[in-house]
Amino acid sequence: MNQPQENNNQAASPENTGTEVPANHFKVQFRPAEQICSAATKLQGLRKDEVVMVQTDHGLEPARILVVIPLWPEPKPARQFPLTIVRRATRDETAKFEKLGEMEHNAFRFCAKLIEKLNLPMNLVKVERYFNGGKIIFYFTAENRVDFRELVKNLVQEFRTRVEMRQIGVRHETKMVGGLGCCGRELCCSSFIQNFESVSIKMAKEQNLPLNPAKISGACNRLLCCLNYEYKTYKATRKSMPKVGKKITVNNRQYKVRQHNVLKESIVVTDDEGQEMTLNREEWQALPQPAAKDK
Repeated sequence: MNQPQENNNQAASPENTGTEVPANHFKVQFRPAEQICSAATKLQGLRKDEVVMVQTDHGLEPARILVVIPLWPEPKPARQFPLTIVRRATRDETAKFEKLGEMEHNAFRFCAKLIEKLNLPMNLVKVERYFNGGKIIFYFTAENRVDFRELVKNLVQEFRTRVEMRQIGVRHETKMVGGLGCCGRELCCSSFIQNFESVSIKMAKEQNLPLNPAKISGACNRLLCCLNYEYKTYKATRKSMPKVGKKITVNNRQYKVRQHNVLKESIVVTDDEGQEMTLNREEWQALPQPAAKDK
């Protein structure tokens, strides 16, 4: 989920001390080592590591507070926070929350053994159990459609609750499994990306990146999501620069634009003899512009 930037003011950051401060913004986590989400509440006195009940699309779910953000001088609009902390968890709810991970792990092992026994062409990725016990979701990947009717029948008999088999793509699998990107940081999809946007090879070309799949692909073997981040800036900046292939006049000599350096906002031009020259932004902007054609 999209998260506001962390407060860098160490003197005003109580998240490492557990100090009680006026706050309306928290970072919470539903499962250990999973995505950290932003949540808002009107409750006061919540502390780091406290278990709270958070409103989700399928009811209340427990989560642990990881970071306490001090109250802003001007409170942010409620729409900035997709999650709302409703109340503190009771002692029984906290105890059940502590055992939830183990229950999901046992369900994962049981399902994996059934998949192997039934010889189904699918790869189990994750198991998610609703806190109220109303449903268990089994996430899996597969090359083609899978007939898992017999598998579901066995799972329902074992867990006595609704069972949903949800097939996901490799990008969602990577989001769930997590890991580190080529930049050395936690994968964007695991840390803050909520919805995947379309990524194309055109974005890599626009940014003059090498079209080597090994260098522009992520852990999911798909194009890097971060190709999206600067694409619009590159596109807008390049639009204001002389187009590649255009002929321009510099000091009464004809040159042809051969290359853009968008970061430096400079262009590389060559003359008829192949002599190369680099023009910075001030230089190419000062070139005479061709007269507009009459309509």
